[in-house]
Parts: sequence; C-alpha cells; structure tokens
Amino acid sequence: MKNICLLGSTGYIGTNALKIIKENPERYQIIALGGGRNIDLLLNQIKEFKPLFAVVINSDLANELKSKLSNTTNTEILYGTKGYIEIATLSDVNMAIAAMTGSSGLLPTFSAITAGKDVALANKETLVMAGSLLINESKKLGVNIYPIDSEHSAIQQSIQGHSREDLKKIILTGSGGPFKDFSIEELSKVTPEEALKHPKWKMGRKITIDSATMMNKGMEAIEAKWLFNVKIDQIEILLHPQSIIHSMVEYMDGSIIAQLAPTDMRIPISYALSYPRHLKVDLPSLNLLDIEKLSFGKPDKKRFRCLDLALAAGKTGESMPAVLNGANEIGVNAFLEGKIGFLEIPQLIEKTMEKHETFAINSIHKVIEADQWAKSMAKKILNKMVGK
Repeated sequence: MKNICLLGSTGYIGTNALKIIKENPERYQIIALGGGRNIDLLLNQIKEFKPLFAVVINSDLANELKSKLSNTTNTEILYGTKGYIEIATLSDVNMAIAAMTGSSGLLPTFSAITAGKDVALANKETLVMAGSLLINESKKLGVNIYPIDSEHSAIQQSIQGHSREDLKKIILTGSGGPFKDFSIEELSKVTPEEALKHPKWKMGRKITIDSATMMNKGMEAIEAKWLFNVKIDQIEILLHPQSIIHSMVEYMDGSIIAQLAPTDMRIPISYALSYPRHLKVDLPSLNLLDIEKLSFGKPDKKRFRCLDLALAAGKTGESMPAVLNGANEIGVNAFLEGKIGFLEIPQLIEKTMEKHETFAINSIHKVIEADQWAKSMAKKILNKMVGK
C-alpha cells in the first residue's frame, strides 16, 4: 500500500492521479491533499478520499474551506508553504506526487525528498531550478524519483533492461504545439486564447503556454539531464506532430527503443505510481492501423527562441536554469494578462539572463535566491517593455 500526499490535487495532473488512485484502492491511499484556489473541487475531493490533511494557498481560503466542511469531517485544514511542506513530510506518507505549478512546488518537493519520501514528479520546474540538489539528496537518502511527464516516462521505460553505459543519446519528441508552422510575423499576432488551444494535450494554463513557446521542451531537456545523468549535448529534440512516440533512446550500436501510447496523462501517472509494473488503465488501446504516418522534424530555434534559451541555460548550469525559470514565469503571466506579445516572452527571458552573474547552487537557499533575483529583475525589465 502506498500512502500518498498529493501536492496539486486540483490541477490537471492531480485530478487524473486521483482517477488512478480511485481505480486501485488496494494499492493506493490518500493521506493528504494539497490544493490551490479551487476550494469547491478540493471540498469534493476531501469528501471522497477523506484525507487526514488538506492544504490551500492562504488563511482566507482555509477559513472558507473549513466553513464548508461538515462537523463530522476529520480532515485538518492547513495553508501556505508551511502547510504544503508539513503534508509532504508526514510520517504516514511514503510517496509524494509533486504536481504543483511552477516554482511553488520547489520547497514541498525538496522537503519530501529530504524526509525520505519517494516522489512521483510532474513539477519539472523543481528539477530545472534545483536538479543537482534534488538528485544528490535522493541518492544519499535512497529516495526514488519517478517522472510523470510523458516524455520522461517514455525514456524511463526505454532504458529498462539496458546497460546505461551503452546509451548514446536521448531523443525527446514534442508535438510542436499549436504554432509549429507559424511564421515570425504570425507568431507576433498570437493571442493568449489561441496559445491555450493545444492540438494534442489537455494541460494547465502555464504548461500549455510553455508548450506553445517550446520552453516546455527545453525544460524537459534540463530535466532529462538530471533524471538520466546525461549531458545536454546527448539530448536531441524532434518535432513529432502525431504525439504517438513519446520519446526514444538510442544506444551505441544504433538501436533505438521508443515508447508509443495514446495521448493521455493517466498512462505516465499510473506508471510512476506502479513502477516497474504496467497496471491496467481504463483507456482504449492504441490502434496502429489507424495511424497513417509517424513524421519527424527539427524545431526552428529562431522562431521558438525559448527552446534555445533553455538549452543554453542547461549548458551554463549553476544558477542560470533557476533564473530562466523565474523569468519565464513572469513572462508567461504577462502574456496571459495581455501585457506583452507572444514573441516578447523570450525577449524578457533573454534580457534577464544577460544581466545575471551565475553562482553555485549548493543549498536550497541559493535556489530561492536565484529565483527571487530573476523574478525581480524580470519585473523591472517588463515595466520598461510596457512603458511603466
């Protein structure tokens, strides 16, 4: 039985994880739920899964949630970063699902690892910001990190049973998002509403924008670097609009092992929870006869500058990936709020990175320092861009 703390229970990954948990009550039990602002959904989750603890962002939401709970409910309501950390480190918990959005997931995820909990990781920003710290701590404490990203799940499946010294390179695939064939002029006119319409995946707002800018693929390369102990130069990124092959691994003898599956996040979530088992998921099988072709292409880094910036940050290392992530969060929010255009997201990130002097990431405090510096600098640059 895995006793689970679900960080990010009201988001896309969280709600799908609960479907998997509900279908396997003999394997998984919810001990704690970490929600966000959607307290109505969290309320329903509390009623169904009866966790010992539930967490929301702030005290006002906590009080509102408490007022909606019946007196017979035994769930204790916590709030804020302290609350998320508390449920991630509970003695009853042996696995944390890290599905919070952006840098907010850093401290709870890191705390779960340092408390000796296995982690099913959907929050890629945590590894982008603090990859060396998380991997070193997990190795020292014997903690397992199971990736939930479909690409990294595919890689993990493709390396099973193979000698790691035989690995030549990792091939990350991506659909290219909704604008893979757009010209630079067309990209300059993209609206938030258009960017939020991904052709293949249903995801949260930030990750959908990251997919459209291809920042998501660059962050996945940094994540793969840490998860699978490879260099950035050993990672190739290919566009694969059908989203059938979720990633591949090439070996020294030229063999390529690929993982194919329907585009549904319940598959990588289930594998992360049941590793190394492939348990039944209530989905139709992939019908190969219906697939007319599998095509591949190279991403255009001139049109999708975010990808190039992420790969550069991954090569530079130290504090630069955390700065990339912090600036990207400011840029994506500004775009969604209509303050800047689509092509101004990478401009904001690049200007922030140019002003940063890298430093070693040897503690979680240094990660936070880099993140806060990046967001502060990005906000200053943003104000100049919008004429404030």
